[in-house]
Amino acid sequence: MDINQMLEKVWELVTIYGLKVIAAIVIFVVGRWIARFISNMVRKMMRKADVDQTLRKFVANMTYIALLVFVVLAALSQLGIQTTSFIAVLGAAGLAVGLALQGSLSNFAAGFLMILFRPIRVGDFIEGAGTAGTVEEIAIFTTTLTTPDNKTVIVPNAAMTSDNIVNWTVKGTRRVDMVMGIGYDDDIDKAKQIMADVLARDPRILTEPAPQIAMVELADSSVNFVVRPWVKASDYWAVHMAVHEAIKKAFDAEGISIPYPQRDVHLYQHTQAD
Repeated sequence: MDINQMLEKVWELVTIYGLKVIAAIVIFVVGRWIARFISNMVRKMMRKADVDQTLRKFVANMTYIALLVFVVLAALSQLGIQTTSFIAVLGAAGLAVGLALQGSLSNFAAGFLMILFRPIRVGDFIEGAGTAGTVEEIAIFTTTLTTPDNKTVIVPNAAMTSDNIVNWTVKGTRRVDMVMGIGYDDDIDKAKQIMADVLARDPRILTEPAPQIAMVELADSSVNFVVRPWVKASDYWAVHMAVHEAIKKAFDAEGISIPYPQRDVHLYQHTQAD
């Protein structure tokens, strides 16, 4: 083969494969731009729909990655590379990873549903997965809570959604349930009026729904009343403690006793006969 034939052969190869390489590059560049454009559009649409920021970011990134995979496969196909084997390898790898990460995937699925349906939100005080605290962050795999004594608890999302979740703040108000006891010799109506006056003096207690004060039990050592005012969720513990203290002071000032369990012990002396 002379030099002219070699040059013609090289030119033929360059012409054929050069155009394919250029086409593959164009497909990759344009396809990546389209993937990024669609990803940004998805992000904007979810922002307008007031979807959680974590979910917006995750869905937008997954959309971009999925479209980019198609773009790469299309570019490789343009070069004449058989992509069927690549797809089979990706499928097998995905299956292996899925089997190896079953726990993580269950946390991921639970986190996705929590972010999508939002049974809890950041700032809510909840009970779930055997712990209680204020929600600090809802991520794809875990939920972070801060307990009342300022401990950080990181709960896997699968554990959080596999049990009942009690959301104490979602309604905005809470009922403070207290039980107050007086002695059997004390005036019931007077005690009820004292407790009603204590509740009326606290501006944090809501007038609607109206507080409930009612006798609930004739116990062994006391006559028990339920005291149930309604407050804002953020005022719950402050009111709970303040009302107990105020009622105790008011009972002391008015001579109402707060009995405690007592036991009378009788000693009998037996004389032994001679």
